[in-house]
Formats: sequence, structure tokens, C-alpha cells
Amino acid sequence: MQALITLASFLVTLGVLVSFHEYGHFLAARLCGVKVLRFALGFGKPLFTFRASNGTEWVVASIPLGGYVKLLDGRDGQQSISAQDRSQSFDVKPLWQRSVIVAAGPFANFLLAVILFS
Repeated sequence: MQALITLASFLVTLGVLVSFHEYGHFLAARLCGVKVLRFALGFGKPLFTFRASNGTEWVVASIPLGGYVKLLDGRDGQQSISAQDRSQSFDVKPLWQRSVIVAAGPFANFLLAVILFS
């Protein structure tokens, strides 16, 4: 029984950390004007999917060991970007905005640690 409690506690803790980390990337991308295609918590088969009015797909998947934020990016060969959406692509943003988006995830985890420890 103790092993199940330990495993559940680990998964909840990891879920909170991953959620804050990915939400940091998500929030920074939105503030910089980059279109977010998918916000996913977990990997594997989706258990829950919701499409927001702005086109972002929110996913909770079956393997709760990570997550990702998929951005509109012209360097991705699988994405076809229209001329009107090109300005919302990650790869056309200035270096400082791309850097902010990339650094926002670890910064969100740092901010969470400060909040929890204070």
C-alpha cells in the first residue's frame, strides 16, 4: 500500500512540475504573439482533448511523465503555414522573443519553487 501512495505522490508532484514548466512556455509564446497548436501533459494516447476557440488543442495523455507545447513553426516540414499566419510563427520572431519563450519553462519552475518555499 505504501508503494502505491509513493507512486501516486510522485506522479502528482511530477504532474505539477511539468504543468508549470509547459505553461511557462505557453504563456510566453502567447505574449510574444506565437500561435500555440498544442499544449500536452503526458505522452502517448490522449485521454482527454479540448480545442479552445483560439485553435489551441489541450491534451491530457496516458503516460504522465512529461509534456510539450507545439508552436507554429516554419522549420517543421509537417506544418503548412498560410501567408496570414506567417507572422505568428516561432521562427520569424526576433531572437530575444524566441529566447524568452525557451527560457520561460525553467523560469516558471524556479518561480514555483520560490512560491512553495516562501
